[in-house]
Amino acid sequence: MSASTYAVRRANAMASVEAAGLDGLLVAPGPDLVYLTGHAPPPLERLTMLVMPVNADPLLIVPALERPLAEMAPGAPGLSIADWRDARDDPYALVAQALRPGRYAITDHTWASHLLALQRTAADRAFVSTGETLPLLRAVKDADEIERLRAAAAAADAVFAEIVALGFEGRAEREVATELARLLQEHGHQRAEFMIVGSGPNAASSHHEAGDRLIAVGDAVVMDFGGVMDQYCSDITRTVFVGEPTPEQREVYDVVRAAQQAAFQAVRPGVQAQEVDRVARGVIAEAGYGERFVHRTGHGIGLEVHEAPYIVEGDATALKPGMTFSDEPGIYLEGRFGVRIEDQVVVTSEGAERLNEATREVTVVA
Repeated sequence: MSASTYAVRRANAMASVEAAGLDGLLVAPGPDLVYLTGHAPPPLERLTMLVMPVNADPLLIVPALERPLAEMAPGAPGLSIADWRDARDDPYALVAQALRPGRYAITDHTWASHLLALQRTAADRAFVSTGETLPLLRAVKDADEIERLRAAAAAADAVFAEIVALGFEGRAEREVATELARLLQEHGHQRAEFMIVGSGPNAASSHHEAGDRLIAVGDAVVMDFGGVMDQYCSDITRTVFVGEPTPEQREVYDVVRAAQQAAFQAVRPGVQAQEVDRVARGVIAEAGYGERFVHRTGHGIGLEVHEAPYIVEGDATALKPGMTFSDEPGIYLEGRFGVRIEDQVVVTSEGAERLNEATREVTVVA
Protein backbone atom coordinates (compact mmCIF):
# COMPACT_ATOMS: atom_id res chain seq x y z
CA MET A 1 0.00 0.00 0.00
CA SER A 2 1.22 3.50 -0.77
CA ALA A 3 2.11 6.21 1.73
CA SER A 4 -0.83 8.22 0.45
CA THR A 5 -3.21 5.39 1.42
CA TYR A 6 -2.00 5.59 5.02
CA ALA A 7 -2.25 9.38 4.97
CA VAL A 8 -5.87 9.14 3.86
CA ARG A 9 -6.60 6.61 6.58
CA ARG A 10 -5.11 8.91 9.22
CA ALA A 11 -7.15 11.83 7.89
CA ASN A 12 -10.32 9.74 8.01
CA ALA A 13 -9.49 8.60 11.54
CA MET A 14 -9.07 12.20 12.65
CA ALA A 15 -12.41 13.13 11.13
CA SER A 16 -13.98 10.36 13.22
CA VAL A 17 -12.14 11.60 16.31
CA GLU A 18 -13.48 15.12 15.85
CA ALA A 19 -16.99 13.85 15.13
CA ALA A 20 -16.87 11.92 18.42
CA GLY A 21 -15.95 15.10 20.31
CA LEU A 22 -12.52 13.80 21.26
CA ASP A 23 -9.23 15.72 21.42
CA GLY A 24 -7.14 13.05 19.78
CA LEU A 25 -6.23 9.41 19.29
CA LEU A 26 -3.37 7.38 20.79
CA VAL A 27 -2.40 4.21 18.94
CA ALA A 28 -0.28 1.45 20.47
CA PRO A 29 1.22 -1.54 18.59
CA GLY A 30 -1.47 -3.73 17.11
CA PRO A 31 -3.79 -3.80 14.12
CA ASP A 32 -4.73 -0.12 14.44
CA LEU A 33 -1.09 0.95 14.19
CA VAL A 34 -0.59 -1.31 11.18
CA TYR A 35 -3.71 0.14 9.58
CA LEU A 36 -2.63 3.76 10.09
CA THR A 37 1.14 3.50 9.45
CA GLY A 38 2.10 0.06 8.16
CA HIS A 39 4.46 -0.21 11.15
CA ALA A 40 4.08 -3.54 12.96
CA PRO A 41 6.38 -3.70 15.99
CA PRO A 42 5.69 -6.30 18.66
CA PRO A 43 3.96 -5.03 21.80
CA LEU A 44 6.70 -4.69 24.40
CA GLU A 45 7.47 -2.95 27.69
CA ARG A 46 9.19 -0.21 25.68
CA LEU A 47 6.58 2.31 24.60
CA THR A 48 5.71 2.77 20.94
CA MET A 49 2.79 5.10 20.31
CA LEU A 50 1.28 7.05 17.44
CA VAL A 51 0.02 10.34 18.87
CA MET A 52 -2.71 12.00 16.80
CA PRO A 53 -4.00 15.20 18.44
CA VAL A 54 -6.79 17.22 16.86
CA ASN A 55 -5.42 20.27 14.99
CA ALA A 56 -1.82 19.01 15.10
CA ASP A 57 0.32 16.74 12.95
CA PRO A 58 0.56 13.09 14.01
CA LEU A 59 3.73 11.99 15.78
CA LEU A 60 5.09 8.46 16.00
CA ILE A 61 7.08 7.94 19.21
CA VAL A 62 9.39 4.91 19.13
CA PRO A 63 12.33 3.46 21.06
CA ALA A 64 15.58 4.64 19.46
CA LEU A 65 16.65 1.09 18.63
CA GLU A 66 13.43 0.63 16.60
CA ARG A 67 13.58 3.91 14.69
CA PRO A 68 15.14 2.38 11.54
CA LEU A 69 12.24 -0.08 11.27
CA ALA A 70 9.69 2.68 11.84
CA GLU A 71 11.25 4.80 9.10
CA MET A 72 10.95 1.86 6.69
CA ALA A 73 7.22 1.44 7.28
CA PRO A 74 5.16 2.10 4.13
CA GLY A 75 3.15 4.79 5.89
CA ALA A 76 6.18 6.60 7.33
CA PRO A 77 6.77 9.15 4.54
CA GLY A 78 5.33 12.45 5.69
CA LEU A 79 4.96 11.19 9.27
CA SER A 80 7.02 12.82 12.03
CA ILE A 81 8.98 10.33 14.15
CA ALA A 82 10.51 11.00 17.57
CA ASP A 83 12.65 8.46 19.39
CA TRP A 84 13.58 7.96 23.02
CA ARG A 85 16.46 6.13 24.72
CA ASP A 86 16.56 3.77 27.66
CA ALA A 87 17.65 5.29 30.98
CA ARG A 88 17.73 8.77 29.48
CA ASP A 89 14.23 9.70 28.29
CA ASP A 90 10.72 9.34 29.68
CA PRO A 91 8.54 8.22 26.75
CA TYR A 92 5.34 8.96 28.65
CA ALA A 93 6.45 12.55 29.15
CA LEU A 94 7.01 12.77 25.38
CA VAL A 95 3.44 11.66 24.79
CA ALA A 96 2.10 14.05 27.42
CA GLN A 97 3.97 16.98 25.86
CA ALA A 98 2.15 16.36 22.58
CA LEU A 99 -1.27 16.44 24.24
CA ARG A 100 -3.18 19.43 25.47
CA PRO A 101 -5.57 18.81 28.35
CA GLY A 102 -8.57 16.94 27.04
CA ARG A 103 -10.14 13.57 26.31
CA TYR A 104 -8.32 11.06 24.12
CA ALA A 105 -9.23 7.71 22.63
CA ILE A 106 -6.58 5.05 23.19
CA THR A 107 -6.52 1.79 21.28
CA ASP A 108 -7.75 -1.35 22.99
CA HIS A 109 -4.47 -3.21 22.41
CA THR A 110 -2.57 -0.78 24.66
CA TRP A 111 -0.91 -2.56 27.57
CA ALA A 112 -2.41 -1.66 30.94
CA SER A 113 1.09 -0.74 32.21
CA HIS A 114 1.43 1.88 29.46
CA LEU A 115 -2.03 3.31 30.08
CA LEU A 116 -1.43 3.55 33.83
CA ALA A 117 1.91 5.30 33.25
CA LEU A 118 0.21 7.79 30.92
CA GLN A 119 -2.49 8.46 33.50
CA ARG A 120 0.18 9.21 36.11
CA THR A 121 2.19 11.43 33.77
CA ALA A 122 -0.69 13.26 32.13
CA ALA A 123 -3.12 13.59 35.02
CA ASP A 124 -5.13 16.33 33.32
CA ARG A 125 -5.85 14.17 30.27
CA ALA A 126 -8.62 11.59 30.18
CA PHE A 127 -8.29 8.35 28.21
CA VAL A 128 -11.19 6.35 26.78
CA SER A 129 -11.34 3.10 24.82
CA THR A 130 -11.48 3.24 21.04
CA GLY A 131 -13.71 0.17 21.24
CA GLU A 132 -16.33 2.33 22.94
CA THR A 133 -15.78 5.67 21.20
CA LEU A 134 -14.42 4.74 17.75
CA PRO A 135 -15.51 1.11 17.23
CA LEU A 136 -15.73 1.42 13.44
CA LEU A 137 -12.24 2.84 12.88
CA ARG A 138 -11.33 0.01 10.48
CA ALA A 139 -14.79 -1.38 9.74
CA VAL A 140 -15.25 -0.05 6.19
CA LYS A 141 -12.69 -1.69 3.93
CA ASP A 142 -11.29 -0.15 0.77
CA ALA A 143 -10.98 -2.04 -2.51
CA ASP A 144 -7.47 -3.28 -1.76
CA GLU A 145 -8.50 -4.66 1.63
CA ILE A 146 -11.51 -6.43 0.13
CA GLU A 147 -9.31 -8.05 -2.51
CA ARG A 148 -6.96 -9.32 0.19
CA LEU A 149 -9.88 -10.71 2.15
CA ARG A 150 -11.27 -12.29 -1.01
CA ALA A 151 -7.92 -13.96 -1.71
CA ALA A 152 -7.67 -15.27 1.85
CA ALA A 153 -11.22 -16.63 1.63
CA ALA A 154 -10.51 -18.32 -1.70
CA ALA A 155 -7.46 -19.98 -0.17
CA ALA A 156 -9.60 -21.26 2.72
CA ASP A 157 -12.14 -22.57 0.19
CA ALA A 158 -9.34 -24.49 -1.54
CA VAL A 159 -8.26 -25.97 1.79
CA PHE A 160 -11.78 -27.25 2.42
CA ALA A 161 -11.90 -28.83 -1.04
CA GLU A 162 -8.68 -30.72 -0.28
CA ILE A 163 -9.46 -31.73 3.30
CA VAL A 164 -12.73 -33.45 2.37
CA ALA A 165 -10.82 -35.64 -0.08
CA LEU A 166 -8.83 -37.11 2.82
CA GLY A 167 -10.15 -39.93 4.96
CA PHE A 168 -11.74 -38.92 8.29
CA GLU A 169 -12.81 -42.24 9.81
CA GLY A 170 -10.36 -43.48 12.43
CA ARG A 171 -8.29 -40.29 12.48
CA ALA A 172 -7.93 -38.16 15.58
CA GLU A 173 -9.38 -34.65 15.53
CA ARG A 174 -5.86 -33.38 16.17
CA GLU A 175 -4.62 -35.01 12.96
CA VAL A 176 -7.27 -33.26 10.89
CA ALA A 177 -6.39 -29.96 12.55
CA THR A 178 -2.73 -30.48 11.65
CA GLU A 179 -3.70 -31.12 8.03
CA LEU A 180 -5.77 -27.93 7.97
CA ALA A 181 -2.82 -25.90 9.22
CA ARG A 182 -0.52 -27.44 6.63
CA LEU A 183 -2.96 -26.80 3.80
CA LEU A 184 -3.56 -23.19 4.83
CA GLN A 185 0.15 -22.52 4.57
CA GLU A 186 0.39 -24.38 1.28
CA HIS A 187 -2.34 -22.12 -0.07
CA GLY A 188 -0.53 -18.91 0.82
CA HIS A 189 -1.28 -18.20 4.46
CA GLN A 190 1.66 -16.87 6.41
CA ARG A 191 0.07 -18.10 9.63
CA ALA A 192 -2.53 -20.72 10.43
CA GLU A 193 -4.19 -19.21 13.50
CA PHE A 194 -6.94 -21.60 14.59
CA MET A 195 -8.17 -25.05 13.62
CA ILE A 196 -11.33 -26.09 15.46
CA VAL A 197 -12.18 -29.71 14.71
CA GLY A 198 -15.06 -31.13 16.73
CA SER A 199 -16.46 -34.57 15.97
CA GLY A 200 -19.50 -36.41 17.30
CA PRO A 201 -20.47 -34.98 20.70
CA ASN A 202 -17.51 -32.58 20.50
CA ALA A 203 -19.19 -30.88 17.53
CA ALA A 204 -21.76 -29.56 20.01
CA SER A 205 -19.03 -27.43 21.63
CA SER A 206 -18.79 -24.38 19.37
CA HIS A 207 -15.14 -23.61 20.27
CA HIS A 208 -13.95 -27.16 20.85
CA GLU A 209 -10.19 -27.63 20.88
CA ALA A 210 -9.15 -30.52 18.63
CA GLY A 211 -8.13 -33.51 20.73
CA ASP A 212 -7.44 -37.22 20.58
CA ARG A 213 -10.98 -38.42 19.93
CA LEU A 214 -11.07 -40.75 16.93
CA ILE A 215 -13.60 -39.75 14.29
CA ALA A 216 -16.16 -42.47 13.56
CA VAL A 217 -18.87 -43.29 11.05
CA GLY A 218 -22.04 -41.42 11.99
CA ASP A 219 -20.19 -38.34 13.25
CA ALA A 220 -20.87 -34.79 12.25
CA VAL A 221 -17.53 -32.97 12.11
CA VAL A 222 -17.42 -29.19 12.54
CA MET A 223 -14.28 -27.59 11.09
CA ASP A 224 -13.75 -23.89 11.81
CA PHE A 225 -10.36 -22.74 10.59
CA GLY A 226 -8.44 -19.74 9.32
CA GLY A 227 -5.33 -17.65 9.53
CA VAL A 228 -3.51 -14.66 8.10
CA MET A 229 -2.67 -14.14 4.45
CA ASP A 230 -1.08 -10.89 3.27
CA GLN A 231 -2.00 -9.31 6.65
CA TYR A 232 -5.73 -10.09 6.35
CA CYS A 233 -7.65 -12.90 7.99
CA SER A 234 -9.60 -15.88 6.76
CA ASP A 235 -12.28 -17.68 8.78
CA ILE A 236 -14.55 -20.41 7.44
CA THR A 237 -16.66 -23.14 8.99
CA ARG A 238 -18.07 -26.22 7.31
CA THR A 239 -19.77 -29.25 8.83
CA VAL A 240 -19.30 -32.62 7.15
CA PHE A 241 -20.71 -36.07 7.88
CA VAL A 242 -18.76 -39.31 8.08
CA GLY A 243 -21.09 -41.60 6.21
CA GLU A 244 -24.70 -40.79 5.38
CA PRO A 245 -26.24 -38.38 7.91
CA THR A 246 -29.30 -39.42 9.88
CA PRO A 247 -32.66 -37.75 9.15
CA GLU A 248 -32.19 -35.62 12.28
CA GLN A 249 -28.71 -34.55 11.24
CA ARG A 250 -30.03 -33.58 7.80
CA GLU A 251 -32.87 -31.64 9.37
CA VAL A 252 -30.52 -29.65 11.63
CA TYR A 253 -28.15 -29.03 8.75
CA ASP A 254 -30.97 -27.76 6.55
CA VAL A 255 -32.18 -25.38 9.27
CA VAL A 256 -28.69 -23.93 9.75
CA ARG A 257 -28.21 -23.54 6.02
CA ALA A 258 -31.58 -21.80 5.71
CA ALA A 259 -30.71 -19.46 8.60
CA GLN A 260 -27.37 -18.61 7.06
CA GLN A 261 -28.95 -17.88 3.69
CA ALA A 262 -31.68 -15.76 5.27
CA ALA A 263 -29.08 -13.72 7.15
CA PHE A 264 -27.08 -13.21 3.96
CA GLN A 265 -30.16 -12.00 2.10
CA ALA A 266 -30.93 -9.55 4.93
CA VAL A 267 -27.61 -7.76 4.51
CA ARG A 268 -27.81 -4.41 2.76
CA PRO A 269 -26.72 -0.81 3.44
CA GLY A 270 -28.64 0.85 6.25
CA VAL A 271 -29.74 -2.37 7.94
CA GLN A 272 -28.60 -2.60 11.54
CA ALA A 273 -26.15 -5.36 12.41
CA GLN A 274 -28.55 -6.73 15.03
CA GLU A 275 -31.29 -7.10 12.42
CA VAL A 276 -29.18 -9.65 10.54
CA ASP A 277 -28.76 -11.60 13.77
CA ARG A 278 -32.51 -11.47 14.38
CA VAL A 279 -33.22 -12.93 10.95
CA ALA A 280 -30.90 -15.91 11.44
CA ARG A 281 -32.11 -16.47 14.98
CA GLY A 282 -35.74 -16.29 13.85
CA VAL A 283 -35.30 -19.12 11.35
CA ILE A 284 -33.67 -21.36 13.96
CA ALA A 285 -36.23 -20.50 16.64
CA GLU A 286 -39.12 -21.23 14.29
CA ALA A 287 -37.67 -24.69 13.69
CA GLY A 288 -37.64 -25.32 17.44
CA TYR A 289 -33.90 -24.98 18.06
CA GLY A 290 -33.75 -21.43 19.40
CA GLU A 291 -32.12 -22.42 22.69
CA ARG A 292 -29.48 -24.38 20.78
CA PHE A 293 -28.09 -21.34 18.96
CA VAL A 294 -25.70 -20.12 21.66
CA HIS A 295 -23.55 -17.46 19.98
CA ARG A 296 -23.84 -14.36 17.80
CA THR A 297 -24.48 -14.68 14.09
CA GLY A 298 -21.21 -13.01 13.13
CA HIS A 299 -18.25 -10.74 13.71
CA GLY A 300 -16.30 -8.28 11.62
CA ILE A 301 -13.09 -9.48 9.99
CA GLY A 302 -10.05 -7.73 8.55
CA LEU A 303 -6.65 -7.24 10.14
CA GLU A 304 -8.19 -9.08 13.10
CA VAL A 305 -10.30 -12.19 12.91
CA HIS A 306 -12.78 -10.62 15.35
CA GLU A 307 -13.47 -6.89 15.03
CA ALA A 308 -16.41 -4.51 14.64
CA PRO A 309 -19.17 -4.68 13.61
CA TYR A 310 -20.67 -7.57 15.58
CA ILE A 311 -23.74 -9.28 14.16
CA VAL A 312 -25.57 -9.64 17.44
CA GLU A 313 -28.51 -8.21 19.35
CA GLY A 314 -27.51 -4.85 20.78
CA ASP A 315 -25.21 -3.79 17.94
CA ALA A 316 -27.20 -1.08 16.18
CA THR A 317 -24.44 -0.28 13.68
CA ALA A 318 -25.96 0.67 10.33
CA LEU A 319 -24.24 -1.46 7.71
CA LYS A 320 -22.26 0.38 5.03
CA PRO A 321 -20.72 -0.78 1.75
CA GLY A 322 -17.26 -2.16 2.45
CA MET A 323 -18.03 -3.63 5.85
CA THR A 324 -16.97 -7.27 6.09
CA PHE A 325 -18.12 -9.84 8.61
CA SER A 326 -18.98 -13.49 9.14
CA ASP A 327 -22.36 -15.13 8.69
CA GLU A 328 -22.20 -18.23 10.92
CA PRO A 329 -25.33 -19.48 12.65
CA GLY A 330 -25.20 -22.87 14.35
CA ILE A 331 -27.21 -25.44 16.27
CA TYR A 332 -25.61 -27.50 19.04
CA LEU A 333 -27.26 -30.54 20.61
CA GLU A 334 -25.23 -31.15 23.75
CA GLY A 335 -23.67 -34.58 24.02
CA ARG A 336 -24.73 -35.53 20.51
CA PHE A 337 -23.68 -33.34 17.58
CA GLY A 338 -23.60 -29.80 16.23
CA VAL A 339 -23.75 -27.97 12.90
CA ARG A 340 -22.29 -24.60 11.90
CA ILE A 341 -21.82 -23.01 8.47
CA GLU A 342 -19.72 -19.86 8.13
CA ASP A 343 -18.86 -17.55 5.26
CA GLN A 344 -17.30 -14.11 5.14
CA VAL A 345 -19.46 -11.51 3.42
CA VAL A 346 -18.92 -7.93 2.27
CA VAL A 347 -21.66 -5.30 2.17
CA THR A 348 -22.15 -3.90 -1.34
CA SER A 349 -24.12 -0.91 -2.59
CA GLU A 350 -27.11 -3.16 -3.29
CA GLY A 351 -26.80 -5.98 -0.76
CA ALA A 352 -23.97 -8.38 0.00
CA GLU A 353 -21.39 -10.62 -1.65
CA ARG A 354 -20.00 -13.83 -0.24
CA LEU A 355 -16.22 -14.03 -0.13
CA ASN A 356 -16.32 -17.79 0.53
CA GLU A 357 -17.75 -20.08 -2.12
CA ALA A 358 -16.93 -23.55 -0.74
CA THR A 359 -19.99 -25.75 -1.10
CA ARG A 360 -22.73 -25.35 1.48
CA GLU A 361 -24.48 -28.55 0.37
CA VAL A 362 -24.50 -31.59 2.66
CA THR A 363 -21.01 -33.09 2.35
CA VAL A 364 -20.41 -36.77 3.11
CA VAL A 365 -16.82 -37.92 3.71
CA ALA A 366 -15.22 -41.29 4.18
